[in-house]
Amino acid sequence: MSSVSFSEQPSDDLALNQIGPALSRLRRRAPASNKDLSRNLVLNVIADAPGETTVGGLAAEMGVAQPVASRTVAACITDGLLRRTASQADGRRTVLELTEHGEAERDRFAAEQRRAFEEITAAWSPEERIQFAHLLSRYGADATAWSRKQVADRD
Repeated sequence: MSSVSFSEQPSDDLALNQIGPALSRLRRRAPASNKDLSRNLVLNVIADAPGETTVGGLAAEMGVAQPVASRTVAACITDGLLRRTASQADGRRTVLELTEHGEAERDRFAAEQRRAFEEITAAWSPEERIQFAHLLSRYGADATAWSRKQVADRD
């Protein structure tokens, strides 16, 4: 028997049903432009990857077709955020790396997002902010692991 009363259940279900739309709103809110959104996503995926990242791997992690990832990568290379290098594991493969400018942009995006978070949560207690930050970071890490498992299970 659950310790949650029947009267609490609809509210809990409603809250859980709002996760997807809430995450979608979060993604749309920061950074400010679609160009920044794509760049931020690419830079974070490459920086957070456990190993080398190819355009194909980036496309899979972003959930987009390879031509979409290729265009985004090309724009990031043109803007000096990324560079293509030979793989250290297999010199025939080309992998992506952040440049110093790419690292700086990633830091700028993170600072911009933190400012937005602090403004949005200004009415929250410091404890609520920290708890939410920890839980959201944990969710992100668990979502990445889940996503990688989904890809591995398909292969």
